[in-house]
Amino acid sequence: MEYSESMILFPLVLPFLTALLCLFLVRRIFAQHFISILGSLALMVCAIFLLIEVEEQGMLVTQVAGWEAPFGITMVIDMFSAIMIAISAFVGFVVNIYSLQDIRNKRKYFGYFTYFHFLIMGVNGAFIAGDIFNLYVWFEVMLIASFVLLAIGNGKEQLIGTVKYTLLSFIASAFLLIGVGMIYGISGSLNMADIALYFQQNCNDPLITVAAMLFLLPFAIKSALFPVYFWLPASYPAPPIAVTALFSGLLTKVGVYALLRCFTLLFIHDVEYTHTILLVAAGLTMLSGVLGAASKKGMRTILSFHIISQIGYMVLGLGLFTPLAIAGAVFYIIHNILAKTNLFLITGVVEKIKGSSRLEEIGGLYKNFPLLSLLFLIAALSLAGIPPLSGFWAKFILIKAGFEVESYFVIVIAIITGLLTLFSMTKIWIYAFWGESKSVNKHDLISNESSLFRQQWRLVLPVLLMATATLFIGLYPTHLMKYASLAAEQLMDPSIYIQKVLGK
Repeated sequence: MEYSESMILFPLVLPFLTALLCLFLVRRIFAQHFISILGSLALMVCAIFLLIEVEEQGMLVTQVAGWEAPFGITMVIDMFSAIMIAISAFVGFVVNIYSLQDIRNKRKYFGYFTYFHFLIMGVNGAFIAGDIFNLYVWFEVMLIASFVLLAIGNGKEQLIGTVKYTLLSFIASAFLLIGVGMIYGISGSLNMADIALYFQQNCNDPLITVAAMLFLLPFAIKSALFPVYFWLPASYPAPPIAVTALFSGLLTKVGVYALLRCFTLLFIHDVEYTHTILLVAAGLTMLSGVLGAASKKGMRTILSFHIISQIGYMVLGLGLFTPLAIAGAVFYIIHNILAKTNLFLITGVVEKIKGSSRLEEIGGLYKNFPLLSLLFLIAALSLAGIPPLSGFWAKFILIKAGFEVESYFVIVIAIITGLLTLFSMTKIWIYAFWGESKSVNKHDLISNESSLFRQQWRLVLPVLLMATATLFIGLYPTHLMKYASLAAEQLMDPSIYIQKVLGK
């Protein structure tokens, strides 16, 4: 096994070891802090190395325990996987810093950092899984960790949200497992490359379309696509803001990743049928999410509905199914992870200052917190697609791809969604930052920005890091577009994946 191949397992090994060490040190808060940050930093360095390796050498493949494909467990990192591992490592590192101050010691004693890293391990496992059964397994690892993170704290709202999230996740997992069994019955294999080759050779089998629908439903639930998105705004606003930020940045994006992987590699036998369904679902998801956000009055709830609307843009690229559209979807995923995570982190800072994030209870932040207000504007305007921020380029690429295939109706929906997103972000700005102070208390919990930086610097630093990353990909979009285009090239040509894994 070459050195670069052995590195494929590091995105799993590093968070696993970090989680175990945090478990052994569960009663030593400072030691947990140190180990957790060190583990996240090591994972980020590893992710950067893997991204460089994939760019230089092409797709990386390893067969666990030396079993040849398609009989063993295959791990694959292509450009898309490498990009997703890198961005998840960055988000994990940033949210980890935020958690040091946001998460109470009681939750840390119950193993917050342990499950935090198990969640990252599950996310990375889904990104590098080379067979459909292990994709299912890594989803379950990720979901079990997310159940605990949602429930830690034992609050009534958290438990209600956790029950809804858990129930829908179990339903999704059941359908996914049925789909896995059906594909094994059809093709006699679980290896993605082997299944893709079989489907190419037997593309007229109607059972393949049935299997595609069995995969579409669970991944639609996990990514919060229309009409199975209702669990998300009921669950995400309840836990501590660090948990919500992590979930908003990563969990639904793993569902989108799985859709992109399966519907560019496996289910391409009847694109006119399957991808038209995805295109319609994308349009309805955008509208449903943004209209829900426009009607709400709490920052957490507004941003939770915007997770849904933004998922629609990502699936739009898959529904259009052209190289430019897929590249736009990859670009959009990265942009949205950064902007959306940062908006939730800023919401947490607002709650530290005002004691609330409901719009009718807060106001006047711009007067005493101009830098925080600017950081909010960067993330909010990027989410709305205002040039020259990253959201503008992401939307521009997708709309251009839509014009190329003459999907004008969905383009109109995308533009309307962008305008309504700007409306929602403007509403938050007017009420929370520009308007008169309406704090529940006589005085704000933190009076000015210098006090904020002194007392809550571990909350402000992650916000600054996220804003810097958002600005960078907005001002220099060609760098990310280069990687997104390479990812799209590999995704749109399944023969590259098949040849690398099977040697055929």
